[in-house]
Amino acid sequence: MDPREWTEGKSVDATRILVVDDEERIRRLVRMYLERSGFLVEEAADGVQALEMALSNPYALIILDLMLPKMDGRDVCAQIRQQSDTPIIMLTAAGDEVQRIHGFELGADDYVVKPFSPRELVMRVKALLKRSGEPEHAKPELQQVLTFPDLQIHIDARRVEVVGREISLTPKEFDLLVYMAQRPDKVFSREELLRDVWNYQFYGDQRTVDTHIKRLREKLGHASDKVSQYIVTVWGVGYKFEVAS
Repeated sequence: MDPREWTEGKSVDATRILVVDDEERIRRLVRMYLERSGFLVEEAADGVQALEMALSNPYALIILDLMLPKMDGRDVCAQIRQQSDTPIIMLTAAGDEVQRIHGFELGADDYVVKPFSPRELVMRVKALLKRSGEPEHAKPELQQVLTFPDLQIHIDARRVEVVGREISLTPKEFDLLVYMAQRPDKVFSREELLRDVWNYQFYGDQRTVDTHIKRLREKLGHASDKVSQYIVTVWGVGYKFEVAS
């Protein structure tokens, strides 16, 4: 069973979202737009409260500000990821690229830059939930276990083994790996990956793709340099999954 479908014996409420921000004005604005779209919203104003709520309730998604009192958003994200793969969208300050990259490394699935469009945020929420709940790669006509030299990808179980050793990937890293591995040797542009893996047709920073690819290579490389080389950069175009014959 997908960990998102069960938390401490409770089924995940597919409509319930946790919004974490120390500014009440932002929480109210985000809540208003999410509720208009049919979501149930709960709020937290600091990192300690957010972590307690996130680990004791089966949320469908968490919107998490980076800069929080009592506990930094990055620390909250890291601790959530130790126990849950609930999708996380981080809110970051404009131009703070280093913070965004660090957020991805800790397991965030996406980020939105402040000041942001509430409509864009809702669109990203819907896209991430759609991808997490109904992954394109889980269609029955596609293989459910992908096997390559030193690499096995168990799609239904959302498990990756490199040289027989299981490695931990975030939900989006897993989705990205599966999407490319199911189509070996096909070159994907960043725009295609944003559209098909993130479900972003109009929004989305291409650096999101680059950061996830970088982190995915690092995780695979820690277990096997050979496997990390399966993900190939095609300069000026994008990326492909290639297994040398």
